[in-house]
Amino acid sequence: MPGRFARSTRSIGALVAALLLPVCSGALAQSYPTKPIRMLIGFSAGSTTDVLARTVGQKMAEAWGQQVVVDNRPGAGGISASTTVATATPDGYTLLMVSAGHAATAAMFTKLPYDTLRDFAGISRVANVPSILVVAPALGVKSVKELIALAKARPGQLNFSSPGVGSANHLAGELFKTLAGIQAVHVPYKGIPEAVTAVISGSVQFNFSPVVNTLALSRDGKLLALAASTGKRSAAQPDVPTVAEAGVPGYVFDPWFGILAPAKTPKALLARLSGEIARILQLPDVKERLLALGAEPAPTTPEGFDAHVRAEVAKFRKIVQDAGIKPE
Repeated sequence: MPGRFARSTRSIGALVAALLLPVCSGALAQSYPTKPIRMLIGFSAGSTTDVLARTVGQKMAEAWGQQVVVDNRPGAGGISASTTVATATPDGYTLLMVSAGHAATAAMFTKLPYDTLRDFAGISRVANVPSILVVAPALGVKSVKELIALAKARPGQLNFSSPGVGSANHLAGELFKTLAGIQAVHVPYKGIPEAVTAVISGSVQFNFSPVVNTLALSRDGKLLALAASTGKRSAAQPDVPTVAEAGVPGYVFDPWFGILAPAKTPKALLARLSGEIARILQLPDVKERLLALGAEPAPTTPEGFDAHVRAEVAKFRKIVQDAGIKPE
């Protein structure tokens, strides 16, 4: 009898705890944040991920009265930063700003320190940012067709850069190679600024990088923009054709950026963060800044961002397979 009573008591306690959990989570979300928030980035300062994180973080800090510390952890295609967040306490104080490379890495590496789909909780997509295929003017090509012709005349002798193996920019280049029928060697760098600089210096011959990082350089004549990776032309450079328009039918690569939290972060906190990001992206000065950089605001619900990441992982795995790349 005492044993049965104890079991009943435990059952009632568990039921009460389950019923109170949403209430406690809701109260936690209402008081959040009560201390500084850390937002990790797997890329160097000046990268598109960094610019977007600092833009959103500044507005969050202004609205909530708590500092948002942007923590750059460049290298390894963002794996180091992702690992830190995957194992962080799921309390909303450690966040991760990612690019599409977060999903691309899952396709490129069979053994990661985390599970891309299980160890993170989506908060919101932040923006879509077209990538631009660029070359140095000194290369002597003025169109995608001329670049392809040069690559076919010098098979395996052209190089293209990216901010790391498994980054979205890497797979953008691999998809280009496959559909254009060319051979080119991938050269990884520490971050996007470094990968772009390699094109300017002539260390590599071409590169796919976010328009944020190439627009000013194109205007200054240091880079030549050949095409946009996306399904439609970039609003920042409407005179630049898409890769498909420029001679590679079927090429579409739509880069995106968003914010994640550790798995098991309370849904009420995720919803609060998602709502705040949606509000920030509607602010006139934020919209003006993003659009000037070629970024297009694209907020989602937490559930919507989770679904998007799952779909992107599947898409990148197909690109890797079609390109004949053996995941590492």
